[in-house]
Amino acid sequence: MALLKPIKGIHPKIGNNCFLADNATIIGDVVMGDDCSVWFNAVVRGDVTDIRIGNNVNIQDGVTIHGTYKKAAVEIGNNVSIAHNAVVHGCTIKDNVLIGMGSIIMDHAVIESNSIIAAGALIPKGTLVKSGSVYAGVPAKKIKSVDKELLEGEIERIANSYNMYAGWYK
Repeated sequence: MALLKPIKGIHPKIGNNCFLADNATIIGDVVMGDDCSVWFNAVVRGDVTDIRIGNNVNIQDGVTIHGTYKKAAVEIGNNVSIAHNAVVHGCTIKDNVLIGMGSIIMDHAVIESNSIIAAGALIPKGTLVKSGSVYAGVPAKKIKSVDKELLEGEIERIANSYNMYAGWYK
């Protein structure tokens, strides 16, 4: 069973039909919507600030989500995939976003809807990723726009696949 731990009397709130892997850790002021999944070794640590997660969000193996005390909370929209070993720190991620494996999103960055952050990318503090963009590199820069093929074939496909995968564990 996943570790759900209160901090200062605040318990995580998990929506309906969510899958939490046995060794996932969710701490403190975390509110998660419906149809989400938090996979093996992922940590969602709402101890120093609040973390808000929408519906149909998958937080894959080894992901860390955290904020900065009194400075940078985390807000994640709907239909978001956060791939293996990514770090999401004190930032805002809007709807229909794919965060690639091993990428790092820093404080006060905003990833607008229908965007992709490539594997291994570093989104520096305060960066605005405009809607429909693909960012890659260290530091990340826009490399192209999201077309219909990327939107349906990657962003939507991965978000929907993780609901199917989670069903295998229930």
